[in-house]
Amino acid sequence: MTSPVGFTLVQLRYFLVAAEHGSMTEASAKLHIAQSAVSAAIDNLERDLQVQLFIRRRGRGLTLTPTGERLRQQARDLLGRAREVEREAQGDGETLSGPVALGCFVTLAPSYLPPLFSECTRRYPGIEIDVVEGETDQLVHALEAGRIDFALTYGLGLTAEPALRSETIARAPAYVIVSTDHPLAGQGSVELAELSTEPLVLLDLPHSRDYFRSLVAATGTAPDVRYRTQSYETVRSLVARGLGFSVLNQRPATSQTYGGGEVAELELRDGSPALEVKIASVDGVTQSPRARAVMTLLREIAAHTAESGES
Repeated sequence: MTSPVGFTLVQLRYFLVAAEHGSMTEASAKLHIAQSAVSAAIDNLERDLQVQLFIRRRGRGLTLTPTGERLRQQARDLLGRAREVEREAQGDGETLSGPVALGCFVTLAPSYLPPLFSECTRRYPGIEIDVVEGETDQLVHALEAGRIDFALTYGLGLTAEPALRSETIARAPAYVIVSTDHPLAGQGSVELAELSTEPLVLLDLPHSRDYFRSLVAATGTAPDVRYRTQSYETVRSLVARGLGFSVLNQRPATSQTYGGGEVAELELRDGSPALEVKIASVDGVTQSPRARAVMTLLREIAAHTAESGES
């Protein structure tokens, strides 16, 4: 027989509200109950779990301990699942609502997040998507810490993470950008060797920088990295000013840049490997119905992008 759980969902709810506001007084006001009831619930929760969740400082409110920080995400997930059980029991299983924490690689965000938010609002108005943007290592850490349900990212850097599982939903071939007055701008395609004597404007993100360098190095030349930036749009603006060429994977809908200039896109004839766009999650974790619904929307967006010839 399964042993009974010592804590209650009410205790978890009071704990979350107190953590959000950093104060027992504000939590009691939010919950419309006596402060003593909030304090007692949290004290009992700490006793049942045999851990300290808050550092209490007189006049300075509450600060989560590392254990409390971990419990906050777990409590959110548990309460979300409890609401789903309640809806199922009430015959409302078709209505999806509640939070979904999504991690997104920074350069994928402009292409995927706007259509995702738009379509999710239309189909599932009760789902609230909370996004954490970052590069691969940051997203992996967020997954392992339980801060996000899943991540939309490139496959770079994921192979060394055995605790994760991933699914490829799209492929993004590499392409070259040059300024519109560049001698090669009208060719439509190019081999990287043709640009070997020119400066490279590098998108300087972990893993991405190694990928772009390797593409140039495969031509037998060392890349002349003249400028580097972690901003995708800054790369495009520098290239538009004629300060070098660059290699990218995601294609915006316009050739115009933030800096006012324009770039020309050139296909690569080198047979360079495309980057895989993946949905990654912690292996063995069962996703909630609302998280699975958001994953399905991302697959649909990726499929539509491939059909329309964008990447």
